[in-house]
Amino acid sequence: MRKIILLLFLLSVFPVYAFDRDEQEVISIYERINPAIVCVDSQARDGLSCGTGCVIDKNGIILTSAHVLEDGNTIVVTMYNGQNYKAKILKKLGENKDIALIKINPSNELKTVKFGNSQKIKVGQKVYAIGNPFGFNGTLTQGIISRIDYAKNRIQTDAAINPGSSGGPLLNKNGEIIGINQAIYNPDNNISNIGIGFAIPINSVKEYLNEIEKT
Repeated sequence: MRKIILLLFLLSVFPVYAFDRDEQEVISIYERINPAIVCVDSQARDGLSCGTGCVIDKNGIILTSAHVLEDGNTIVVTMYNGQNYKAKILKKLGENKDIALIKINPSNELKTVKFGNSQKIKVGQKVYAIGNPFGFNGTLTQGIISRIDYAKNRIQTDAAINPGSSGGPLLNKNGEIIGINQAIYNPDNNISNIGIGFAIPINSVKEYLNEIEKT
């Protein structure tokens, strides 16, 4: 009897917190995807350029934004657990394509991301972004698809994207990548987020990857 009373007392002092279904879904997405998201630091002539990357091959091929690499000769990739690797550029497509592939030589097989289908996206659907804004590695934000710019082939979102998030994934509720975060727009020269961010649709990225594979 005394043990039961003690147990009830402990439960009242230290209540068991249960996440609701929506919270648990977001937690699950983050815990599943974050190990495949990396920080990309490129040493350029005028300083350090920082961004995010997505592991797309278990042997160390990483997808990121071309503008993150700039003219850097030294590229360092930091994994979610803090482990560092030097990387080399495999392919770089600048301008509107703005994607690049880099390669590291990991000591173990890596977790990889899964591509979704950006043709099926809808304005208003919930999305998530993981990146390294201002160097805060593994940051998760959420929002919706605010607009689809068919003319410029960009996905607009209000999920917080800031400097350092470029190259990171825009995810759907299944944890599939539907876009690669690229840029933000605001009145202060793109210094901080005001809810207008842009991502390259993943289907366009898949087309570029197929072209690279063929050549």
